[in-house]
Amino acid sequence: MRVCVIGTGYVGLVTGACLAHVGHDVICIDNNEEKVKLMKSGQSPIFEPGLSEIMQNAIKTGKIQFSSDLAAGVAHGEILFIAVGTPPLPTGESDTRYVEAVAKGIGSHLNGGYKVIVNKSTVPIGSGDWVRMIVLDGIAERQKELVPAGGASNSDKLPTGDFDVVSNPEFLREGSAIYDTFNPDRIVLGGNSQKALSMMKELYTPIVERQYAEDKSLPPVPVLTTDLSSAEMVKYAANAFLATKISFINEVANICDRVGADVTQVAKGIGLDSRIGNKFLNAGIGWGGSCFPKDVSALVHTADDYGYEAQLLKATISVNERQRLIAMEKLQQALKILKGKTVGLLGLTFKPDTDDMRDAPALNLIEQLNRLGAKVKAYDPIISQSGMRHGLSGVQVETDAERLADGCDALVVVTEWEQFNSLDYAKMAKLMSHPVIIDGRNFLDPETIIRAGFQYIGVGR
Repeated sequence: MRVCVIGTGYVGLVTGACLAHVGHDVICIDNNEEKVKLMKSGQSPIFEPGLSEIMQNAIKTGKIQFSSDLAAGVAHGEILFIAVGTPPLPTGESDTRYVEAVAKGIGSHLNGGYKVIVNKSTVPIGSGDWVRMIVLDGIAERQKELVPAGGASNSDKLPTGDFDVVSNPEFLREGSAIYDTFNPDRIVLGGNSQKALSMMKELYTPIVERQYAEDKSLPPVPVLTTDLSSAEMVKYAANAFLATKISFINEVANICDRVGADVTQVAKGIGLDSRIGNKFLNAGIGWGGSCFPKDVSALVHTADDYGYEAQLLKATISVNERQRLIAMEKLQQALKILKGKTVGLLGLTFKPDTDDMRDAPALNLIEQLNRLGAKVKAYDPIISQSGMRHGLSGVQVETDAERLADGCDALVVVTEWEQFNSLDYAKMAKLMSHPVIIDGRNFLDPETIIRAGFQYIGVGR
């Protein structure tokens, strides 16, 4: 099938590359010319394991193109994915101006042939009908431009409105997005047109039949078809529940700290309950990134708009904000006065296997440590090598873990990079002024760290 993906962030680029990989003819559209040039060369503008390889193979087979020409993309695609960002506004609601601009642009370039317009961006509930309205507005505006007042027009060039809108929320985890695309738990399709839904099912057939899955013996991927609003709600509800689960185990961890229990054992115990499950029960210094903060806040804002106070979700956010300061409390307990001390951060990104620092807990730690007069150093396997320094003016980024440890009074594990399990902690301890480590993710083995000469402090342990 012919596919156009508009927007090449995490969701758009992964979606486009993976659909090309399974055999569809894909064109990815972005208004950033430099980014388009980079992607044409086979390089990914984001760090995502396996993505560059899939892009390069799709370019070689001619299954994927990259362009800044929206008109060409609309003309090419039977299915048009809107995959632009919806960043949070200060009020907590989503900024949908990029979705609006794309929808209007699609409308102005529609010209014959049926199209399925897919909301892949995380958009407020009710946006399916809103996107349809914006596309129709784009069609009407273009028609006015092409028809002079009181004059004749060339009807063949007038944009037409033969399209349907489908909601197809994404459930990709940064760092595992390729795997998640080919091995999804479910595919959700929202819409009221059987024709559009049938085309979407055809598009996803190779994935539904697990032709590219890690375990091809599994039954077909469940496909849930709903109305537009329910599909949009599924995305918000899923992320809100996972965020709540993390905030819950962090609450439990804080109680464990006070009563002498070990939250890792507690999490294992409750995780064996089939009604609860063991995922998203890792206590630490809170969740971040581009999805959880934005989606939970947006759902709270939507509830407020419709006269309902989402108290549980507000508590989820509040617990997470407080949890960011747990590492600070533990540093103060271990070092007493932080002014004049040097603290090293192991990890900067909000999670491993990504270069994404949006709403990362590391940023809160840097801000608070700077405020209290501490010197901040950091080492991150990706950020240290990439040269990215946006938002890192208050931190000295080192190129390896031993340089980080040199002269530090304490280290804080901020991101659970797998590489951190194989560092030479005995050597690092000798380089430090005070060998203290705050394991903000309960990621390291305490006995190993203690044998290396550290004072080990976890969260809820």
